[in-house]
Amino acid sequence: MRKSSPTRTKRNRDFSAPLACREKFLRFFPEGFSDPKYVEWESGYKQKAHERWVEELGRDSYRKLLVAGRYMEIAQRAIAIESRTNLLFSFEKMAIRDALKSIQGACGFAVGLYEFLYGAEERFDTWGAELGKLPRKQTRVLTWPVATVFPFIAMPERHVFLKPNVTRKAAKEYGFEFRYCPEPSRETYESLLEFAETVRRDVEDLRPKDMIDIQSFLWVLGSDEYDEE
Repeated sequence: MRKSSPTRTKRNRDFSAPLACREKFLRFFPEGFSDPKYVEWESGYKQKAHERWVEELGRDSYRKLLVAGRYMEIAQRAIAIESRTNLLFSFEKMAIRDALKSIQGACGFAVGLYEFLYGAEERFDTWGAELGKLPRKQTRVLTWPVATVFPFIAMPERHVFLKPNVTRKAAKEYGFEFRYCPEPSRETYESLLEFAETVRRDVEDLRPKDMIDIQSFLWVLGSDEYDEE
């Protein structure tokens, strides 16, 4: 997916807000991304989910399942992997689980996600459209957390997870102009990737491994769990 050009040049940026955010993160985790408490609280379970995805739904395995028409199995594996994390709320987990009980829903999900991850051109809007077609029982399926959690687990080197309220608060604290729209869209996702890449460059000396570390950094900035007041 093409990233938008930075909103400000590095020369003209005000680094006071990013520095304050960095200091907050280090107050909780003095050893940065290698801090044992950080690994236990934030990154460890996300990394385990990614490793399990690679084992069960790596590109070759995923493609073989698709070719064999085993859409329900792909959907079940994806749900099972995500279920061991606390990234989605319980009602979001239930919404996607209910939506993928039909072969039609599982097929759209499996094909749409594969094309987004491995297609010739990443198309977030196409992936979102597939989620929007899924049957709904109570809660709608097409939300930012649901749309971003599976790409994030599958390919954290390229994709990042979006919790709207937390991420918007983090962007405000960081002084980044996050172009947010409640309805999942390519423009907002590109802005999210731009934000994540900006943070990654700013904390490069702390050696973030991938977007798991960047998403965790943003979570510390925006979550009430880390409110210092």
